[in-house]
Amino acid sequence: MAKKQKQQQSGGTPATVALTTAGVPYELHAYEHDPAHPSYGEEAAEAMGVSPDRVFKTLVADVDGTLTVAVVPVAGQLDLKALASAVGGKRATMADPALAERTTGYVRGGISPLGQRKKLRTVLDDSATTHATICVSAGRRGLEVELSPKDLTSLTQAVLAPIGRA
Repeated sequence: MAKKQKQQQSGGTPATVALTTAGVPYELHAYEHDPAHPSYGEEAAEAMGVSPDRVFKTLVADVDGTLTVAVVPVAGQLDLKALASAVGGKRATMADPALAERTTGYVRGGISPLGQRKKLRTVLDDSATTHATICVSAGRRGLEVELSPKDLTSLTQAVLAPIGRA
């Protein structure tokens, strides 16, 4: 069962520190991570009792040699061609997981679009705007942050584009 708590102070992960520093309202959801679960995002949605179309996964791709963050619903997949197009690129491939971890400062399954070690350009699937709030990783497995898509877009300077597919 997910445990809800309001995060009011600094501390925690780089993502929660970034949110607190920016004065952005958010809610933190913690749950017990099961290493045997086949999908980090689906596990988060199940544990929190939230629809998978409101829980977004953070993926790191290489678009024409530049690392790019894609934030898409866990209920679907990333459309690499659409991602490349959204940033004016020609070709996108998934980034090497070790490079993604080193560059963002987070581990796979816990990569947050917020508070990354190196700021990467970010594309948020435009389906996020159909929800008052969405959930993204708060920077570690078993921890999600719920915030408005508008605040996420603003903090990450994300481009909104249809990059997810069912």
